[in-house]
Amino acid sequence: MIHFILSLRWITLVAALGAALGAMLMFFEGCLKLAYALEMVLQPGADTGTSVIATVMQATDAFLFGLVLIVFAYAITFGFAFRLPAGLRTKAPLWMRVEGLGEIKITLIQVVLVYLVVDFVTDVVEIETRITWEMLVKPAAIVLIAGALRLLGSALPDDQPGRSEQPGRASETAQRHAEN
Repeated sequence: MIHFILSLRWITLVAALGAALGAMLMFFEGCLKLAYALEMVLQPGADTGTSVIATVMQATDAFLFGLVLIVFAYAITFGFAFRLPAGLRTKAPLWMRVEGLGEIKITLIQVVLVYLVVDFVTDVVEIETRITWEMLVKPAAIVLIAGALRLLGSALPDDQPGRSEQPGRASETAQRHAEN
């Protein structure tokens, strides 16, 4: 029974594959948006309804989300399905070293925040958008989500400044303070 339950970890590869395919789609969409922006620059007479800035911002957002999906695919594959040897793990860049599901969740919240900011700025930059007081709902949501993320980050001991990555035992900490 335990062997069966442990073998279910291979199902996580489906999620990793989905994240990798999603990343490829996001990169493709980003390339299409950049090509559309280039077309708008080369043919300025065409009435498109959006500005070049808004289109480039949307492309950048798509590339950023694709990059995050690559990190998710890597984290799911080598965090849940396979275990990398320590030597190979240290060769990976720091941004690809995900320690657990909590870190993946925080990364997702950060990406949602960036997407909302880019979406709001894109709405403001667009030619036909008139700024009304109802448009303040999105920035208010951004501030609330950022505040919640800050509270989550302050609850994690690794994110607090001045603390070492490997917390020592109480006796070691007391000994270090005595030496100082």
